Amino acid sequence: MYNIIMYACQLGIAIAALFDHKVRKMWRGERDAFRVLREKVDPTARYVWFHAASLGEFEQGRPLMERLRQEHPEYKILLTFYSPSGYEVRKDYKGADIICYMPVDTVTNAQRFLRTIRPVMAFFIKYEFWYNHLHILKHRGIPTYSVSSIFRPDQVFFKWYGHQYGKVLRCFTHFFVQNEQSRQLLAKLNIHDVDVVGDTRFDRVLQIKAAAKQLDIVKNFIGSGNRVFVAGSSWEPDEDVYIPYLAKQSWKTIVATHVVSPQRIKLLRERFESLGKKVLLYTAAQEAGAETPYETYDVLIIDCYGLLSSVYQYADVTYVGGGFGVGIHNLLEAAVWDVPVLFGPNNQKFQEAQDLKACGGGIEISCAQDFEKTMDKFSTSLETLKEAGQKAGSYVASLTGATEKIFSIVKF
Repeated sequence: MYNIIMYACQLGIAIAALFDHKVRKMWRGERDAFRVLREKVDPTARYVWFHAASLGEFEQGRPLMERLRQEHPEYKILLTFYSPSGYEVRKDYKGADIICYMPVDTVTNAQRFLRTIRPVMAFFIKYEFWYNHLHILKHRGIPTYSVSSIFRPDQVFFKWYGHQYGKVLRCFTHFFVQNEQSRQLLAKLNIHDVDVVGDTRFDRVLQIKAAAKQLDIVKNFIGSGNRVFVAGSSWEPDEDVYIPYLAKQSWKTIVATHVVSPQRIKLLRERFESLGKKVLLYTAAQEAGAETPYETYDVLIIDCYGLLSSVYQYADVTYVGGGFGVGIHNLLEAAVWDVPVLFGPNNQKFQEAQDLKACGGGIEISCAQDFEKTMDKFSTSLETLKEAGQKAGSYVASLTGATEKIFSIVKF
């Protein structure tokens, strides 16, 4: 049944590619993967394979790849993606020797892929359970690891009807899971090669923090003595929550939208301006020069990619978008700066959101009234604001070290 679904999926992607630009990139990338491998694979090299579905999983795998590169240069690294949102952003990443798309998980593709690469080791990040590739890896005796994985009782593996597909979990040599619940769930399936090490993203956000850029335009915009609100990866439903309050306040507001497009930026700018706010675009400020005085502006829109993790360092309060739609984006990049993190209600599947709420460093916002109440509390009590920020930062700091734990167990 699974293989029938995969062949149907392959056909579906080909058809969808006719109508959707993103799917077309994925379809072309998957078709091109074998050409890339033929041209770039060194038959004398020993490859360690890392697979990340998208950009978030890449960030989880990155500390491992960079540690491997540093300590074991005798290996070469293959990095594969499934989603264009990961591949297109990181296709030029210097930490891997070969980067390509992952072909659809059919038996034929899996056999051809692994016959070409012949990896000596494989790492699948978080939710990646490719049935055919994993079974062939096991058959060939190749050590295979699941990294930063997290399991919940509602997943198919733990349902009565998921027994057959659940066999894929037995293909892994070892699981490095995020929490104790995941270990206990795997134990119910009689899987015991498991260590609770946490999430490698905590190690990654410390790396990102250390490499943060100093942004003169942002500092110029903020000026002195002003409170700063930063909304990262923002969507329109998020803006419905925070804009009405900020339109009436003197907070300096910085917004980085999740999708950067001329139309999206235009609509966001017009929305603030219709409420009497003076809006500055980051790219326009770049063209004008950082020395131009920007303190008279109320809102700074980051209309380019690659700056958000550095922008967070200037915040007094942060809001991370996506919680009124597909799910919240990266909370840790904000929390690492010792600032409270606000986010929408679709956060149940995100361990870091639950942990931040529990420790007081993160606050769930379900409507504009929630946002107003929370911001009023922070506005009137600097102590409350500072305490929440310290709790967020302490949470991140307390859970670093997953990369070190993994390297102490895996035999390279």
